[in-house]
Amino acid sequence: MASDRTPGLAECARALAAGEVTSRELVERALARIEATQSSVNAFRVVRAEAALAEAESADKELAAGMRRPLLGVPVAVKDDMDVAGEPTAFGCRGDFPPVTEDGEAVRRLRAAGAVIVGKTNTCELGQWPFTEGPAFGATRNPWHPGHTPGGSSGGSAAAVAAGLVPAALGSDGAGSVRIPAAWTHLVGIKPQRGRISTWPRPESFQGITVNGTLARTVADAALLLDVTSGNHDGDLHRPPALDVSAAVGRDPGRLRIALSLKPPFTAMPTPLDPGIRERVRALGERLAALGHVVEEAEPRYGQIGLTFVPRATAGLAEQVRDAPFPELLDARTRDAARLGRLLGGAPLRVARRAEAALHRRVGALFASYDVILAPTTATPPPRIGTLANMNGWNTDRAMIAACPYAWPWNVLGWPGVNVPAGFVDGSTSPAGRTRDVGGTLPVGAQLLGPANSEPLLVSLAAQLEADLRWHQMWPQNGNEAPTAAA
Repeated sequence: MASDRTPGLAECARALAAGEVTSRELVERALARIEATQSSVNAFRVVRAEAALAEAESADKELAAGMRRPLLGVPVAVKDDMDVAGEPTAFGCRGDFPPVTEDGEAVRRLRAAGAVIVGKTNTCELGQWPFTEGPAFGATRNPWHPGHTPGGSSGGSAAAVAAGLVPAALGSDGAGSVRIPAAWTHLVGIKPQRGRISTWPRPESFQGITVNGTLARTVADAALLLDVTSGNHDGDLHRPPALDVSAAVGRDPGRLRIALSLKPPFTAMPTPLDPGIRERVRALGERLAALGHVVEEAEPRYGQIGLTFVPRATAGLAEQVRDAPFPELLDARTRDAARLGRLLGGAPLRVARRAEAALHRRVGALFASYDVILAPTTATPPPRIGTLANMNGWNTDRAMIAACPYAWPWNVLGWPGVNVPAGFVDGSTSPAGRTRDVGGTLPVGAQLLGPANSEPLLVSLAAQLEADLRWHQMWPQNGNEAPTAAA
């Protein structure tokens, strides 16, 4: 615990149990880091300083009495779409929101594990976009390069972990909203099987395409946070079988057949893959081959999967807008998308949901020949702050699709995916917006994708890659300096 770098989730839990540090000390350090960076990184919408310190003192009493829980006394953060009793849930929206009275199920399980929730992290309005900016809270910045976005919609959680404010955080993923910011901030991001982490008080979120997930610097920490928050409320619609994902971290995945997939699903708009990202993802494939796996180029048969995504996404947004206490303060793009969702919320939505079983068969056919898919997480590096924030709806959609065409199909399918860091690309761009080379300071990522309930396999493979590449030893420096390894 002597390092000036923020220790990881498991290391904090171990040190607390061993009496090497107190929860109050860890929470005070986290709160000090948050305060010192709020004007620059701006990761948090709500900081629970007084409540978190009181919870830390209670945790210390339990520790002194010999009680042990998986995260007893460890400071963590949650995205501001999750209910924390006594705090507002604004979900990126403007307005003076009242505090909620009960924890959501994921937060309840986090508290049951003993964690201290230091705050709620920023997210774009109702989680719609792959950037974390808005009039409600300003712009959240990427700790690796503050001129760029950390992504979204779980950008606040990603920025908080990447900047070392907390060792891990919860986010949510409806079209890549955990994996995209994980890719753009050099983190591990797990989008689990639908229903693995409860979305209660909603039986499902955004018509089943949005799930809660985890962000951390290491595979082990992301898996630990997944395990302690997994489980269901009686009202949940989706109930996958219980898994011990952490047990897979040290497990040899065996010799796998891995499909390298570089083509995005059909989107009706150009989505060229940045050459730097292409090279980085191919390099990961080469490392996997060197580790003994068979890596071949192969593509899932996505077909017209986008036709099933749009009704579910927009109808889900319409439900959120219907419940919003200040609809007149919502972004015009939000209101327009909700209007579309109300139009598509009848027969088109029913058809889209019925199509999921056929999509499972068609896309899942690839898993008869391969165990895992390796794909880019995004098509571009993180855009500059402000690039997408002030566009109209049509141009925002075009820019989103161009930057992030790879993640959302797995939300339609409801299957697990894990972002792993793929390296860095140059921050300067050509006139066409493409990166010039594959050196530099902007993080990018790759996805490991699997079929239903494949989290243990994906985590085992991700941990094998991490042991080989040691990405968790890289930390952001000041602004646009090159990343460096921890001492």
